[in-house]
Amino acid sequence: MLKLNNISDVGSVKKTKRVGRGIGSGKGKTSGAGHKGQKARSGVAIKGFEGGQMPLHRRLPKRGFKNPFKKKYSIVNLETLQKAIDRKKIDIKKEIDSETLFSAGLIRDKRSMIKLLGQGKVSLALNVKVDKISKNALSMIEKAKGKVTLSTDNTKETAIKKNSKDKISDTKNKTSKAKE
Repeated sequence: MLKLNNISDVGSVKKTKRVGRGIGSGKGKTSGAGHKGQKARSGVAIKGFEGGQMPLHRRLPKRGFKNPFKKKYSIVNLETLQKAIDRKKIDIKKEIDSETLFSAGLIRDKRSMIKLLGQGKVSLALNVKVDKISKNALSMIEKAKGKVTLSTDNTKETAIKKNSKDKISDTKNKTSKAKE
């Protein structure tokens, strides 16, 4: 009787070629590595080496850079938001934030910043909390008598503000002989 533990496919498993087992095997002696040289030795990986010629990756000019401080937004369109509401994945009575969108499967990371775009239509009044929103999406939500709250960036609140009025009047440094 054929069962899952009895099934076998002989053609699916191919035996590996055993190298260095005599010259009669076809892969004996040098084991397919050829004679001498750097590539015949073990532990060598020459990536991009072109025999002394200037390699392609060095001939091409450098271009651009990757900004390490770039803000990455998870993009959500109004139509995907509406589909999730129609499928009862999002409760419109509660505020829609990153936690709600993550649990509904609209974003991959609940810690990521969210940008709401205006592709599609919204028929219900929504209470949305996002980091960024397009003008089109904002107008559509406001037409449907919804409410949009933008998350504030904490770095702006903790930024150091320079105050030009505060000046050091007395340093209390007795050893200083600077002329006033």
